[in-house]
Amino acid sequence: MTIILNISQIWLDTMHSRHMELFFIPAIFLTVTTLLVNPLLLICIFCLQTLRQETRYLLLANTLMADMVFLCLNLAIVICALLGVTVLRIVCELVIAGMITAYCCTILTITFMVVDTYVAVRWPLKYNKLLPPSRTLKIMVGIWLMASMYPISLVIVMEAVGVQAPHQLPLCLVLLSLGSLGLDTTTVGVHLYFAIGVICCFLLILYCYVRLYVVTRTSGIWQQRYSRARLTLLAHCVMLLLYFSPALVFTVELGLFQNNMVSQEVSMWITMSNMSMLMLLPRASSPFLYGLRYREIYHKLTTVLWRRQRLSQVSVQH
Repeated sequence: MTIILNISQIWLDTMHSRHMELFFIPAIFLTVTTLLVNPLLLICIFCLQTLRQETRYLLLANTLMADMVFLCLNLAIVICALLGVTVLRIVCELVIAGMITAYCCTILTITFMVVDTYVAVRWPLKYNKLLPPSRTLKIMVGIWLMASMYPISLVIVMEAVGVQAPHQLPLCLVLLSLGSLGLDTTTVGVHLYFAIGVICCFLLILYCYVRLYVVTRTSGIWQQRYSRARLTLLAHCVMLLLYFSPALVFTVELGLFQNNMVSQEVSMWITMSNMSMLMLLPRASSPFLYGLRYREIYHKLTTVLWRRQRLSQVSVQH
């Protein structure tokens, strides 16, 4: 069971010889930028009681926290690969499980944000009873549990299959860990996992937006070209596209890698592009397309920054 060890070492040598570590520069930049912005939005949400009592802000906070977990784990993998640090196999598997859990949690939360909008518009008088903050917190816990079910079972499968596998790996990547198992059932399971998730979320979002349009088409909110309803729909579509695209790319890449349909170097280029840019773009865009579009959060941030700027100016004058 030394296939993954050999492939990891080959990939690590090829990565350094082809200078693929340059991919890590935008990855580190996007990660650090997002990890600086997301905590500011979380502080605004949890420090203001009015925001903590609204479902949409709690869901936004859950999305931001899941993104931060994913970014921290991805950054750890990037740093280990950049420095050539060997990683324990069980640690690599747990990191992969955590990344998949955070990724799926974000997608499920964004999908539920669309459902929340639909419920608020469809039943405005019953909205507070249908989705109070206490129930929203339970739903968030359920989302995390649902997102973690498959990754945890995947770790169990990888441990059961890799009993005689090396205890340390030169390179920890999701593609290598899943693609080197050599199990058709595992590959099919991964494909079904993402396919079912994409189909369910897409159908649910499509239904909610079609129903929203039917209910609100006579209200005039869709008439203006740059109305808030149109911009909200555009933001949701862009974010869903950005979040789902890397998962679909990974699913196709895993199938190609498992069946040896592309060379190792091509697989490396696709993997580096996906993990260093495609997977990070939605997380870097989310605070701006979601967080700063909410007036309350935007005004709170601008107030705090303006006050801090004035205090700094007064201190300099004195």
